[in-house]
Amino acid sequence: MTASDALELATDAPTIQPVRKGMWGGGPGDVSGFGGISRPIQYNSRATRPYGGWFDEVIDQVLGLVPDLPEEVSTDRGELTIYVPKDLILEVVRATRDDAALRFETCTSVCAVHYPDDLGAELHVVYALLSMTHNRRIRLEVVTSDEDPVVPSVGSVYPHTDWHEREIWDMFGVIFEGHSSLTRILMPDDWDGHPGRKDYPLGGITMKFKGAEVPPPDERRSY
Repeated sequence: MTASDALELATDAPTIQPVRKGMWGGGPGDVSGFGGISRPIQYNSRATRPYGGWFDEVIDQVLGLVPDLPEEVSTDRGELTIYVPKDLILEVVRATRDDAALRFETCTSVCAVHYPDDLGAELHVVYALLSMTHNRRIRLEVVTSDEDPVVPSVGSVYPHTDWHEREIWDMFGVIFEGHSSLTRILMPDDWDGHPGRKDYPLGGITMKFKGAEVPPPDERRSY
């Protein structure tokens, strides 16, 4: 199989979801200047075998190591994402790190996205794994709800994700169970709310820095 054949197999058409207004959902609080944007929300659909290239080999190995893991995979633009139930994330990252055929030695980043319209799965946490041994990259994706925003910490497997998880807690409110010190890392300790969420108000918030008061963007000047 050629590289182009593998890429063609590993590309799925996205599923079209409802239309989103503005960069952050629009509304009177959107001071971004992008309030006129109107575009559909897109989620990648689940892929079917063959996934192409080395993807099938990796999925077979992961499923063999974690038998309870459902085979939910998306492939898009030559990239592989494995969808992991949150109660299995620790088992999966430990297996992908330690198994010689996988050897994803490092997690290069942990990030989150808030989808308020994805009822019951509003918070998505994404782990980018890198195998330096095999020169491969994959993503793991976990979802949880606004009502139960708890995901196990992967700090015991990848200690350097400590600050990634702190940032996600700070910006999105995801509670990483087992984290050694889950405190804010960007916002002040007494900050109310999580600014990365799409339901967080834009503008209208006065900020204070060491005694200096900075008015919110929509009150600084008139045009």
